[in-house]
Amino acid sequence: MMDWQRIGLLLGIAAVLVTLLFRWNAFQEARLPEIETETTITEFADPGANFPSANPGSSLSDQGDSAVPGELSQDEESNHIDAAAPTLTASRKLIKVTTDSLNVSIDTLGGDIVMVALPKFPVTIEQQDNPLIILNRTQSTTYIAQSGLVGRNGTDTAESRPLFSSAADSYTLSEGEDELQVDLHFQQDDVKITKRYTFKRSDYLVRMEYLVDNQSGAPWTGRLYGQILRDDHKPGKNLPAFAMSSFLGVSTTTEEENYKKMDFDDIAEDRFSQTKQDSWIALVQHYFISAWVPNPELDVDYDFRQLKGSGLYRFLFQEPRTTIAPGEQATMFADFYVGPKDVYRLEDIAPNLELVADYGPLWFICKPLFYFLNWLYSFLGNWGVAIIVLTICIKAAFFHLSATSYRSMAKMRKFAPKMAELKERYGDNRQKLQEETMKLYRKEKVNPLGGCLPMLVQIPVFIALYWTLMESVELRHAPFMLWINDLSAKDPYFILPLLYGTTFWFQQKLNPQMGDPTQQKIMQMMPWVFTIFFLFFPSGLVLYWVVNGLLSMAQQYVITKQIENADAKA
Repeated sequence: MMDWQRIGLLLGIAAVLVTLLFRWNAFQEARLPEIETETTITEFADPGANFPSANPGSSLSDQGDSAVPGELSQDEESNHIDAAAPTLTASRKLIKVTTDSLNVSIDTLGGDIVMVALPKFPVTIEQQDNPLIILNRTQSTTYIAQSGLVGRNGTDTAESRPLFSSAADSYTLSEGEDELQVDLHFQQDDVKITKRYTFKRSDYLVRMEYLVDNQSGAPWTGRLYGQILRDDHKPGKNLPAFAMSSFLGVSTTTEEENYKKMDFDDIAEDRFSQTKQDSWIALVQHYFISAWVPNPELDVDYDFRQLKGSGLYRFLFQEPRTTIAPGEQATMFADFYVGPKDVYRLEDIAPNLELVADYGPLWFICKPLFYFLNWLYSFLGNWGVAIIVLTICIKAAFFHLSATSYRSMAKMRKFAPKMAELKERYGDNRQKLQEETMKLYRKEKVNPLGGCLPMLVQIPVFIALYWTLMESVELRHAPFMLWINDLSAKDPYFILPLLYGTTFWFQQKLNPQMGDPTQQKIMQMMPWVFTIFFLFFPSGLVLYWVVNGLLSMAQQYVITKQIENADAKA
């Protein structure tokens, strides 16, 4: 009777804990920042507002906290041809650009990209017509891509940005066209400046060019810069608090590190600067990035810092100065990528840029796993099925190691009664118990670590697969079958986590009961602890663990029965 009361009490406590967990999850989701869905930019921002002025002739170390950078070089007199600083007039407008991959808003003041939405990536499965917004400028959010010209004849200072004109207010990539050019025009005395954005079909890479036609009587000198201005808001909703979360921050490539990443706290504590060829700036979040990629053949200056008093972070590059003789023309360019972490596309854009798919310290395992998973999907056509096949392949690769582990566990299970007898006889003498236990191991030729070591070898692969699945944007909104319509979201009915917990429990019954009663009770709780953890994990990750658990349970059951049958015949 007491056992039933105890079981009932435990079940009651478990029910209360699960209910509290559900309520906690709902509370946490309610508190998480909403994914930006407002595509209307509510107000224009004065580029010099709230920022101290910067002397265009100052050095990098002396440069102030201006939103618009000054000239970084010290060896040139600042002779900036100052176009009249535009005020907020009716002539300032937003230009809308629409392609099959991007919806973009460009502010004619400065020609900055102030909003980017991805029509191929809806906010949720239920909101297919509501594209995910990556960059945006609203009253509560700042995340924009700026570019311009600084230096002796540059058009941009902390007090003044050029006001461009354009032939149209909106541009659309039409059916049958593979490329769309958007030209912004600015007349600087006798120098004609065209800022050109080139968009391509089915691509997230935008070419930004400055075409400078110097029809004046003096040389024109300036430097191209590009930067990302961003606050430290966390976009959208992520994994539960107890799960490993994806990196949020800035990254680049340096002479010492192919992939150097810094979160916002790192930048606030200590700014970063370097001069390097063939580098880039990437703002990284779960599944998506924005990145400036300057001309790879130039020695480019980089400066990442927090702008004091503004709450914004500036991630800047400046190319070397360009001098254009009277009557000559020149073009300066940089590429801007904003879209998913498509490792195949990023590999083609710049060296090491694909590393923004951040697999952590086990990247050398994760990358082959991802390529193999992607290859499986190429002919299976279903990411869930590809995960299942990948799990089977990994399990096959470790089949003999697992078999060794399970045989050791089966032998330990066979000698469990003898172990219990020793504990009963020498329970009060721990030293004697340990001596007699080791004698039993030697006599029966049992290695107590034989069940653990083969499993430890597999742990790095399991962790690597976790990161591979979590960082793969291909799984975002990818359906599997039946009730699983998004492998990157939790199982809506929690069937997979419960199935995993059940297989874990059955598999545990096949293992020998080791340790004291307290340790045994803790181990018996593990299946339910993991079940609770997995309730809110992406279903693609849980699918892997379910398949792996079922295969492990089947393999262990067969090996255990083989040993038991062999002992029975003997």
